[in-house]
Amino acid sequence: MSKDEESQSSTSRRRRSLIVGLGNPGKTYDKTRHNIGFEAVTKFAKKHGLEFKKQTKFKGSLAEGRIGDDPVILLMPLTYMNLSGEAVAQVMHYFQIDLSRLIIIVDDVALPLGQLRIRINSSAGGHNGLKSVEECLQTNRYARLKIGVGDRSEGDLVDYVLGKFTQEEERLLPGVLERAVQAVEIWLDEGLTSAMNFSNKNPSTPSIGDKDE
Repeated sequence: MSKDEESQSSTSRRRRSLIVGLGNPGKTYDKTRHNIGFEAVTKFAKKHGLEFKKQTKFKGSLAEGRIGDDPVILLMPLTYMNLSGEAVAQVMHYFQIDLSRLIIIVDDVALPLGQLRIRINSSAGGHNGLKSVEECLQTNRYARLKIGVGDRSEGDLVDYVLGKFTQEEERLLPGVLERAVQAVEIWLDEGLTSAMNFSNKNPSTPSIGDKDE
């Protein structure tokens, strides 16, 4: 076997990873707090030159390609948030993706905007998308990247997560999304522990109220 053939064989044996951004389809929900998972995975796709295509059989939009030598699939379920697990489970089963190669990107109202958390083996924390994923996969033993969308001090939770970001919050979003993309890249390249070390710390993006220098 030539060196080129050995390289191709080694690459083909690499485990495919599934990166899922949760959200709700349709213009009504575009740019809402609940859809930051969609925004993060879209930014990841653009950065790496991957293109989403709607695939009805998988109940979502998929983008496939390689990040370096790593084969990846990006998924945005189009089932609405409460049924996200149906799309995730279908893609996992069809492509025979190992649970250790799955990461779900979601919004988290308990974290300030700009703060990231990677967790594994944790509860859904009241997030209906994660509840659906756990129900369909019959486990919570998968990585989830939580993106803070700001503390809700008062008012209805549903109205808050389905509401759009304020102008001040919008100013910070590019930096927040870039850090989320970096966290996923580290997860792919270096593994879960390194990604957690990067994510589970205070944000490098400015907080609301900080003045631009």
